[in-house]
Amino acid sequence: MGWRSFVAVGDSFTEGMDDAYPDGSYRGWADLVATRLAAEVGPEFRYANLAIRGRLFLNVVAEQVPVAVAMKPDLISFAAGGNDVLRRNFDSQSLVARYDRVIGRLRSGGADVVVFRFADLMARLPGQRLVAPRVKLLNQAVGETAERHGAIMVDLFADDTFLNPMLWSTDRLHLSPAGHRRVAGQVLTALGVGCDEEWLLVPPHPQPSPWLAARAADLRWAGRHLAPWVKRRLTGRSSGDTVTAKRPLLGPLAD
Repeated sequence: MGWRSFVAVGDSFTEGMDDAYPDGSYRGWADLVATRLAAEVGPEFRYANLAIRGRLFLNVVAEQVPVAVAMKPDLISFAAGGNDVLRRNFDSQSLVARYDRVIGRLRSGGADVVVFRFADLMARLPGQRLVAPRVKLLNQAVGETAERHGAIMVDLFADDTFLNPMLWSTDRLHLSPAGHRRVAGQVLTALGVGCDEEWLLVPPHPQPSPWLAARAADLRWAGRHLAPWVKRRLTGRSSGDTVTAKRPLLGPLAD
């Protein structure tokens, strides 16, 4: 099937952090998928990316979903909830029910919808006991909802390659360029569209660090990434407070 229009909805995962273009803006898996789909369809292909880093599930649904539905695209990707599972006030039952409703809404307009079971990134992050069960619950809801509504599910959790730290950026939370390429490859595979084989190549695992060096790296990570994140939570701010969607209009890829 040749999708002639694609709208990406979500948070930093879909915005493309941390896969930077030379100008410092972010590319990410969605841009890569759009480029491949455009090559299939031709110059009439249209693409919008509404995703903004730091957005919680309700923000994505309230701010982005109505815009995406109004654009009436052939294909919509939806990935949200990753920021919610990190919050102390996470309400699992409410999010699961809302997830089902939003996918039903996106599908009701006739668009094909891509959803994601999130990769396991907790091995190198604090709070595993609290967060891992939440991710498991969200992933279960994604699978069940996809089956109910006929959505296209990309199961990143089942891909053990994402246990390789080379697929993650230095903040240990966002994907590296290699990680985004792999996600793009999996999305295109799920859509039945070929991709560059290099996107699915597995980078070699880094050599294990001596204990002292690893603990020093943990301390540097905590100072550079964890402490600012905690400060934002305490002050009620988000990394996306001053950020707008990078492609808010459905238009040709060259725009």
